[in-house]
Amino acid sequence: MFTTQAAALQDLEAPAPPGAALDAGADFRVSSPAEVHALLRQFVEGDVPLALTAPDGTHYSTTLWADDQARGVLVFSADPGDLRVHRLVESDEVVAAGYLDAVKLQFDVRGLVLVHGRDASALNAEYPDELYRFQRRGAFRVRPLTHAQPTARLAHPAVPGMLLTLRVMDVSQGGAAVFLPDDVPALPLHTVLGGVQLDLDPQTRLSVALRVVHVSAPSTQGRGTRLGCELVGLGGDGVRALQRYIDQTQRRRRTLMAL
Repeated sequence: MFTTQAAALQDLEAPAPPGAALDAGADFRVSSPAEVHALLRQFVEGDVPLALTAPDGTHYSTTLWADDQARGVLVFSADPGDLRVHRLVESDEVVAAGYLDAVKLQFDVRGLVLVHGRDASALNAEYPDELYRFQRRGAFRVRPLTHAQPTARLAHPAVPGMLLTLRVMDVSQGGAAVFLPDDVPALPLHTVLGGVQLDLDPQTRLSVALRVVHVSAPSTQGRGTRLGCELVGLGGDGVRALQRYIDQTQRRRRTLMAL
């Protein structure tokens, strides 16, 4: 099931392998009604972005307008003119995810309906019984230094002849996140992107495949989609080169912070 296996264990910054089981997820489950309510209130009061995602890759960035525990209703902001909103309503499985400080919160969205008021429209959903809370993963993940612009070069698998140069947002030993602009056709969840060249710096160029294991909003403001990807087919030399890049980037960042 999308919301309880592959999606529920995906970290926005260091994705887990597809199909990761949620047996260990009991340690991350929040099921106390008071605690669920308190966490949802933080999304409402802080106007914190949430990503609504369906298994077909449909992704919509929104905010939580209201959490009515008494009526059992959540209310999300929505643009009725956006086709993604209607695709989410038609989907049987939708998951919401967002960050409160360094902690990722995720929950299933059930009974999603688009409602229209006199002045605005909204997405209403059932109040969740539980949330999943994930600390940032322990695996080393680095963001490129500000002067560097690592890229992933690849051919779009669904559009013949379309070559893409995507910005690499962060990288770890097992995965990378890339930014997909809004004007590029979507890359759905579980898509395998073959023949990818990762240009991290002049000394670190890797040939790999990427498997899309999470689709979310970027942490910074702006349009576009963040694709969390698993690295596939990275050989021994590539693994060592990637580890050197991560170590060097981390050292350089510490040096800059000390200046």
